[in-house]
Amino acid sequence: MHYQGTGWRGYETYIGNKILYPGFSESMRNAVFTSRAVQDHIDQLAYEQTKHLSGKQAKKQYNARRKELEAMAHKIIAGCVATQDSRPKLRLLLSAVDLLLARLYHHGVYIEENQWVELKRVAMHAEKNNLPLILLPAHRSHIDYLVINFIMVRLGLQMPHIIAGENMDIPVLGSLLKAVGAVYIRREWGNDVMYKTILEEYISVLLSRGMNFQCFVEGTRSRLGKLLPPKLGILKIVLDAFIKNRFPDCYIVPMSAGYDKIIETSSYAGELLGTPKEKESLVGLIGNASLLQQRMGRVDIRIGKPYSLKEWMQEQIQSRGPMDLLNNPADKALILKSLGYRVLSDINAISPIMPAALVGTVILTLRGRGVGRTELIRRVEWLTRMIHAKKGPVVEVPEISTEELVDRAISIHPDLIGMQKDKDILEPTFYGIDRFELSYYRNQVIHLFIDEAILCASLYTIIKKGGGINDQRMQYNDLLHEIIFLSSMLKIEMIYKPGGVEANMQRALDWLIEHKVLQMSDDGWIGLSDEERSCGRENYDFLCFLIWPFIDSYWLACVSLFTLTPPSKSPQNEPIYVDSKAFMARTQALGKTLYYQGDLSYLEAVNKETVSTAFSRFQQSGILLVKQYKEPKPWSEVALDVNYIPDRYSSVLVPRGRLWDLAEHLGKFRREGKNRRDNAAVSSRVLRLAHELAEENGELSANQKNLQKKMAKAKL
Repeated sequence: MHYQGTGWRGYETYIGNKILYPGFSESMRNAVFTSRAVQDHIDQLAYEQTKHLSGKQAKKQYNARRKELEAMAHKIIAGCVATQDSRPKLRLLLSAVDLLLARLYHHGVYIEENQWVELKRVAMHAEKNNLPLILLPAHRSHIDYLVINFIMVRLGLQMPHIIAGENMDIPVLGSLLKAVGAVYIRREWGNDVMYKTILEEYISVLLSRGMNFQCFVEGTRSRLGKLLPPKLGILKIVLDAFIKNRFPDCYIVPMSAGYDKIIETSSYAGELLGTPKEKESLVGLIGNASLLQQRMGRVDIRIGKPYSLKEWMQEQIQSRGPMDLLNNPADKALILKSLGYRVLSDINAISPIMPAALVGTVILTLRGRGVGRTELIRRVEWLTRMIHAKKGPVVEVPEISTEELVDRAISIHPDLIGMQKDKDILEPTFYGIDRFELSYYRNQVIHLFIDEAILCASLYTIIKKGGGINDQRMQYNDLLHEIIFLSSMLKIEMIYKPGGVEANMQRALDWLIEHKVLQMSDDGWIGLSDEERSCGRENYDFLCFLIWPFIDSYWLACVSLFTLTPPSKSPQNEPIYVDSKAFMARTQALGKTLYYQGDLSYLEAVNKETVSTAFSRFQQSGILLVKQYKEPKPWSEVALDVNYIPDRYSSVLVPRGRLWDLAEHLGKFRREGKNRRDNAAVSSRVLRLAHELAEENGELSANQKNLQKKMAKAKL
């Protein structure tokens, strides 16, 4: 349903407090600069920097320093504050976006009518009470910035101020985006308290004036297709302002834009495999889309049910007990984390599963080189039913059949999905051309089945050993033990339902039994159902195929830790630090080697985003040590905790110790493949490669050399 409103292109009337009038941004800049927080900070800095002086000189230097700090504050404020003063600039951008979306997404932009009606109702209530809407969409593409704003204007709501990285402040487009609400912020704030104070005050002023506000809770675009762990910096500012009574309430609005085709997926694949990220520019963005030649399907906007932050906080305090959010950092951190994951869960619940995701998921979760058209359509229909059974939203077009929907998805992705052209083939047969890039669309489905996938992968630890039916089943408690291990390992990577591991396992087990994938005997044995065996294990395999690439990534990350072993001629009981960037490059080189030699099943397992998350999990567990530095630019170095340094025998790494045991345990869940039936999941070949890389640990990076020089000077 499309709502035109009254003169939407003119944007004269809309729901929400007024913006886009002369002097709007100036009033914002003045409010921030003259605020008590900013002025007190300037006073404090000027005092700290001149307190060693006395008499008239002190006063003179204080005033001079204060003027310098004021100029610095004005510069920061000018860089942050959106310049929403002009309707003509808005109209110019809207015309461009309208043309872009109409040509690029030629099947249209869609929104659920009931969701829009509810948002409109809440927006009218918020306007009446001078309350802001906090829009929190998933971040899949640079186009998100344009689409969300376009939709808000198109539907007659106040345009939000949008948090955007400084990398988006690019020639031409950057100033236009700023004129319609972009708030450019640094990726790293470091110890710049002035910058932090100004940004916090600006956001507080916006919220106190009832200005709609948007940020991407993931912090950056997901290169994988699934949601990233929450980055809580901006949400923390919002929460702090609320706790300090800077505004009485706001409405949290989860949102998700689904695209038949994402503009940047090819560049995402390159970045994940280690290609340096290119600097964004307007020309680059347009060129990346091959703009006016592309036909990329449709966009579906989904809006979650808005809810009051105040009411949510009250529910949290009621369920958790008394909390001192103003003075107890631990209490506030707990609430903040809960809010971040609540938002991600809400986004997952509404994220539309696009036809490309259905087709891509089927192609990547079947054994063999390809799939016939009839079987592809059957499996897409099956997957659609399963998603509906999980209460997931599937984008369906009532006027066209599943066959046409599949054909449309394939036609939109000729670079990812190919059809065998051999004239002797009896029916159209499709295959993944670029399985790495196609995995982006498969990963849009995984959140719906994550508990079932973890359970099936855990059961696979016994099924992969083969044998009779009675040899391929597990007792409930043994299965739970493996599920707890794998769930814990992936807890940063995946977003689980509330209630804990055992409750999630029971729900997943009940669902799998209900859908005749598994069965459970009266004495507690869990295994494949007779129906699942008779259909060739296709539904069970589907769930394993969803999670196996991530398990391979974590196994690769674990194996790469062997390369942090001190060189054979160095002391073996002391950790040796390696530049993180060099370590990641080394890990990806190891992963590519293992993939092409057959020891890694999925090239996508080499992607740096998942591997980085695995390293973060190992850091949490005390396995990986990390040192952070801020100069000359932020960088870090890593080392292996001494308790995990593997043993050597005659300078050769040997398969024993805590790190080996961890790699072995992870290896149990991996897909059967070359040499996977060896007793050791990490073969001697893998350890040999790790040993060769470990011998390079004595070589220092440029950052490490500079650090050594700095430390040497400090000793003099």
